[in-house]
Amino acid sequence: MSDYPQLIDELLATVALIEVSPDIFEGKSHDYVGSRIFGGQVLAQAIMAASHTLDKDKPCHSLHGYFLRGGDINQPVIYKVRRLRDGRSLSAREVTAIQYKEVRGKAPVEQVIFSMIASFSPMEEGLEYQEDMPVYPPPEDLLAEQDLKEEYVGKVPDALKARFMRHRHVEIKPIKPRDPIHPEPMKPKQANWLRIRELGKQPVAIQQALLAFSSDFYLVGTGLMSHGVSFMTSGLQAASIDHSMHFHREFDLNNWLLYDMWSDTTSNAKGLNHGQFWQDGRLVATVQQEGLMRLRVPKS
Repeated sequence: MSDYPQLIDELLATVALIEVSPDIFEGKSHDYVGSRIFGGQVLAQAIMAASHTLDKDKPCHSLHGYFLRGGDINQPVIYKVRRLRDGRSLSAREVTAIQYKEVRGKAPVEQVIFSMIASFSPMEEGLEYQEDMPVYPPPEDLLAEQDLKEEYVGKVPDALKARFMRHRHVEIKPIKPRDPIHPEPMKPKQANWLRIRELGKQPVAIQQALLAFSSDFYLVGTGLMSHGVSFMTSGLQAASIDHSMHFHREFDLNNWLLYDMWSDTTSNAKGLNHGQFWQDGRLVATVQQEGLMRLRVPKS
């Protein structure tokens, strides 16, 4: 992919925050999924903002965030960090992400678009246990997401083709591809291999931020699978409501990770989705997300 180095530069620019004042940072917005800011961008930038306030270099071990409003890609995002605790091992941070909405004849209004609490602690020796890594075909035996798009692009409306075919910043290989144009109802379970090759050696904060960024791809769509619905379905309103993540072990995004996802319930126009990241037989992170999924059927 000839433009891949440029995509990597864009990703690294996304997590390169500017310090505005003590514990306040600014992140640039990018068009990853459309006119609204991609949830993964806000997650990644919030992790970076919190990590910049640590006196000692500690990796994140858990985060819990809420998406409160859709963000505008034409504006930067301001991250305000509150230091909740700095103990001998654990450090906790609250991060509030804001943008400013223009109001005719008035000063811009501050709006909170995301709120997160994250906890950080050093890696240490202790009791170890995990389930066995799921067995799936290896990435070498699978087609890349970009190649699969070539099979479906003929069914996509002309107005959407250019966006549909855009290269993703994260390389993804679905285990069992699903037709996004004419989806069939199926068990809400899916898995992808993913990596960000050519990322190079990066600090743990950037690795974790970009894994959080990657975790927002496909997860909310898992809850749609049992209903035979996809993001291309007419009348669908879908969005992430919240996102939690636990980091268990070290990993390297330059190499393939397995992202195993499933949904166990959908109700009240919401779906609860779960995910696990695996690498070299080790469970490295766990994700949970509730997504809004309203389907408005056109009136006849």
